[in-house]
Amino acid sequence: MNKRTKKVTIKTVRLLTPLVSALLLSGCGASIGRGAMEAFMEKSKAEDTRQCTVWGQPFKGIEAKIANKNKKTKVLFVHGVGDHTRGYTTQFLEKLSKELNLNARSAEQKNIQLTTPLFADKNLGNLRITHLLNEKNGQELTFYELTWSAITRAEKQMLAFDTSGDYGFRRAEINGLLKKFSNDAGADPIIYNGESRVPILAAFAQSFCWMQAGDWQDLPKSGTHSCKGLAADHIARDNYAFISHSLGSRIVIDGLDRIVGMLANPKKVTAGNQKLNASSEAIAAFQNKQIPIYMLSNQLPMLQLGRKPPEVSGKDASYCEVNGANYKKRMLGETNIIAFSDPNDLLSYAIPHEFAEKFIDSRLCAKITNVNINIAKVMDALGLTKLANPMQAHVGYDTDDRVVALIAKGIGTEAEAPLIKERCEFVKEVE
Repeated sequence: MNKRTKKVTIKTVRLLTPLVSALLLSGCGASIGRGAMEAFMEKSKAEDTRQCTVWGQPFKGIEAKIANKNKKTKVLFVHGVGDHTRGYTTQFLEKLSKELNLNARSAEQKNIQLTTPLFADKNLGNLRITHLLNEKNGQELTFYELTWSAITRAEKQMLAFDTSGDYGFRRAEINGLLKKFSNDAGADPIIYNGESRVPILAAFAQSFCWMQAGDWQDLPKSGTHSCKGLAADHIARDNYAFISHSLGSRIVIDGLDRIVGMLANPKKVTAGNQKLNASSEAIAAFQNKQIPIYMLSNQLPMLQLGRKPPEVSGKDASYCEVNGANYKKRMLGETNIIAFSDPNDLLSYAIPHEFAEKFIDSRLCAKITNVNINIAKVMDALGLTKLANPMQAHVGYDTDDRVVALIAKGIGTEAEAPLIKERCEFVKEVE
């Protein structure tokens, strides 16, 4: 290759790279990303060398919870930005049930339209509930899918004119697709920081309330319902876990903070809160719970920008150690945060321990495990640069077999899946 040809080629790559990134980021990239663009970007189908490194403490995953048939295991999934409709977890749930060997499921899902006296006239979204089981060994799992998009959908209509016939034809096709994506996904974090934040957190609180209100057979099949309060017997007996994506991780943490505030001040009623019906037995049961949160495409550091720290922070030893001065005032026995991030996901971050200490409520007694994992393959662009599909790196977590295996069976224990033994490196952190 002579200097002139090389110069032209480098210039071409520089010009094409932003365009290719835009195409892939737009999400129209499903067919484009797997078809013509990959044919251009990849020289050949190479061995899958995507990295997976886990830093933190060993954890067992959901399989260890369902193995105890004396306890009911319940998992809540909370989505992130972008408009979602019920059933968005179907592909993930099928992969998870297969990994857990839960080979039977309820013939129908239950759908509760969420409401609460605090927002009696507001649609807080949908809670879709599926029951999974293994008919041979009796293991079971109840899966709750929260869809809160109904809360922000109306507000995002304010931007509908921007992609209407009056304006849409003026943009280049790819730019038009990017604009639609931006108006949908980019609006949600802004709306969340406004008046819709409390209704979204109320939707989370209602979802968690329904998780502990009863077992599968006790839940209403459909209709609009409000959960009334916390049940000490179910909290003491049940196993809980949360799975969240992008903005959903912020919602889960803020939602738990809100519940913690109510439990710490049971008589407090403000414009943004309502009294939480919880007995002293329910609070004591809550204080002994160990709840994992699997955060896919974690965004906590970015979404903390411009916000104050929680009411109680930097005092983990005081609240979480048995001999700590405030141990009896903790609100959870332990919160295991497993934060997944792809280095090529432009919107996800690891959680440094310094961040957790300052910006996660000490009363949650959080323990952090970071999973650095390549979701999107890194592609070779003409041998001169490398590029990974940033859209796939952001939205592909819940369909990645390694992510599903980590959630199901954990890492660093005898129970970890063969795929994780082969494909992931575990680095145990010690105090």
